[in-house]
Amino acid sequence: MAIQTITWMSAFLCLAQVFSMPMPCQLQGQLVRTTHNLLRDMGGHFPLECLQENVFMAFPATSFATSGAPQLSSGAAKAIYETLKNIDTLFGTDELPTMWDQPKLEYFQNIIYRQIEESECMSSVDTSDYPIRAEGLKTYFGNIAAVLKEKNFSYCAWEVVRKELLYTLEFILKHTSDSLLWSNRT
Repeated sequence: MAIQTITWMSAFLCLAQVFSMPMPCQLQGQLVRTTHNLLRDMGGHFPLECLQENVFMAFPATSFATSGAPQLSSGAAKAIYETLKNIDTLFGTDELPTMWDQPKLEYFQNIIYRQIEESECMSSVDTSDYPIRAEGLKTYFGNIAAVLKEKNFSYCAWEVVRKELLYTLEFILKHTSDSLLWSNRT
């Protein structure tokens, strides 16, 4: 009886220790991948009728640069977090394209919001190189927002935005995946 009680108490203490450990302040890689896939699938290929409106926007790859050092990795993670916040801001308008798959668009918005909420601790991550990273992101997302406004939130303007964001999310997944939390890498 005493051994059984000690065994149960040991198991309970082990579980209490495991479940009371703090969660790491990291974005979930699988959710970033899901976000990319939803954005890709909600609208299909870039429409031919929008080719005239397609514009070049310089992508701020240096904002996501990592070299394996923990501080640089946390800087890239914060840049990813800020990217998701910028995406949320872009999609916060009431003038979203109706030609996109609406359930996928809504799910996309929900996952973006969820990632921001669950990783709010990222906003307080202090990295010395972040102001340089932030400036690149601010310019990039400012240009994206300007295209939307300049083209009156037209369907083609949104397709340009979708193309840019797909590239951004793909870049994050390919080049900064070490800054993300992966539950089970496949």
